[in-house]
Amino acid sequence: MDSNLRSKGLSPDVPQYYIRRALFKSMGYTDRDLEKPLVAIANTWNEILPGSYHLDRIAQAVKRGIQEAGGLATIFNVMAPCDGQGAGNVGFKYLLPSRELVASSVEMMIEHASYDAAVMIGTCDKIIPGLIIAAARCNLPTVLVTGGWMPVGHYKGDRLDISSMGKYFVMHKQGKITREELNVVESLACPGPGACCVMGTANSMGIAAEAFGLSLPGNSGLCATDAALERLAEEAGRKVLEHLQNNLRVRDIMNQAAFHNGVKVACATSGSTNLAIHFPAIAHELGYPFTLDDFERISRQTPSIMEIKPSDPAYLMDDFGRAGGLQAVMKSMESLLDTSVMTASGQTLRENLKQAEIRDTQVIRPLHNPRNKEGGFAILKGNLGISVVKQTAVRPEMHNHRGPARVFEQEEDCIEALLTGKVKPGEILVIRYEGPRGGPGMREMVMATYLIVEMELDRSVALVTDGRFSGTSGGPCIGHLAPEAMVGGPIAILRDGDVIDIDIPGRRLNVELSAEEINRRTATWKPPQPKVTHGWLAHFANHATSADKGAYLE
Repeated sequence: MDSNLRSKGLSPDVPQYYIRRALFKSMGYTDRDLEKPLVAIANTWNEILPGSYHLDRIAQAVKRGIQEAGGLATIFNVMAPCDGQGAGNVGFKYLLPSRELVASSVEMMIEHASYDAAVMIGTCDKIIPGLIIAAARCNLPTVLVTGGWMPVGHYKGDRLDISSMGKYFVMHKQGKITREELNVVESLACPGPGACCVMGTANSMGIAAEAFGLSLPGNSGLCATDAALERLAEEAGRKVLEHLQNNLRVRDIMNQAAFHNGVKVACATSGSTNLAIHFPAIAHELGYPFTLDDFERISRQTPSIMEIKPSDPAYLMDDFGRAGGLQAVMKSMESLLDTSVMTASGQTLRENLKQAEIRDTQVIRPLHNPRNKEGGFAILKGNLGISVVKQTAVRPEMHNHRGPARVFEQEEDCIEALLTGKVKPGEILVIRYEGPRGGPGMREMVMATYLIVEMELDRSVALVTDGRFSGTSGGPCIGHLAPEAMVGGPIAILRDGDVIDIDIPGRRLNVELSAEEINRRTATWKPPQPKVTHGWLAHFANHATSADKGAYLE
């Protein structure tokens, strides 16, 4: 027995040694099993989230790999809520706060059982960053397996994804298709499990996990229904035992250079704006200095070489996989990366990239011919605060926009105004009290953004909010505004008709009010009563940091 293993740390001279072994034997484990390294499989499988629905078989593949390599694999399940299932009801408020619960629950399970190593399995928006935070806390030999994206749907020559439902809903409301046709599209949009097959937060975080070096090469480029995902999962099980033998831990892989590689990759692939929340939270856990100013600097210096819907509606995640996946992207931008970093493969990034092949240079561009000279993110500042926009998903004519504010106290009121034709061209819609503390929970303004784009208002109407967006959102949508309304940020004192000036190239967001007028209105402002006063949401509202810091709990 290797007494250096955490799981074997108890001495036979204490009764706890026998209690622990007796509990294992109650589940059928043998003396021989109990000599092996104890490896956790933290699995976010459930039957409510498409990104998790197939992860039971992925966990079994991981288990095969661990057992083949001589480990004792035990699976425990982790909560995993779905943004789509929560949309439109109070459940949406729980999604961002769920990241903290995912991280803490995995940390608790791993630490309480003194595991020696871990494989973590997850797919979607808050789940992958939660697993990464947990991995950083526990700092064991760990491999992260992400669950892949769902297949593309098809209808009358149109390639479908989950955001297509917004388009066809608007067509139905406009009388262009019947409810029966809408129901047909509903049945075809998501033909299998996995993450939504656009560059939403789920796939952006899957890419980030691979770019950080925590996932095996090629993981983020696999469809959830591809048998190659099971093969990769089995290899992850074998690799984690190799890392245990070599004492290769999470923080050895995810050093500061690897973290910055991940940020550069996010900019080069025009990832979800939600990364502007998750990356600061991950950096905080790792103890790395990182702010939205760093995000802005890196995005300015990193060309966008691959754009998937919503940045470019012509391409979906199957095009990314077909073109060579993330290893091909990183090969294309290799000169911008620190390739000396170690990865989950047990090799350096430089060694991994020797095997990479760029199969379609229209999908994955070379650095000398990028889609855009800057990365996907723009951080705007001004007298309204600091905010985030996915600039590659904004029409060129809307990169500069000046117009009167139309203020809403919650997203539902804005949606009603859009659906009833009360929004006028040129207006800037303002949705407030949707931040981490005000929402509480900072839900996505996803339906408002879908309607703006699908009603073709994204040519003349912008949106500013202290809430956040789905990674599938496009258009001139500026979010994460901090300080948020609930803590007295300037967005709280805006009135209908106030003129807002958006300048994405200049990185400015201002309201045309004097400092004296802003101070006068602020002096008379009073915060509204909290929307939630008990339970997890109230706890989150009372302890969450601002969105620009990562909305983690203090």
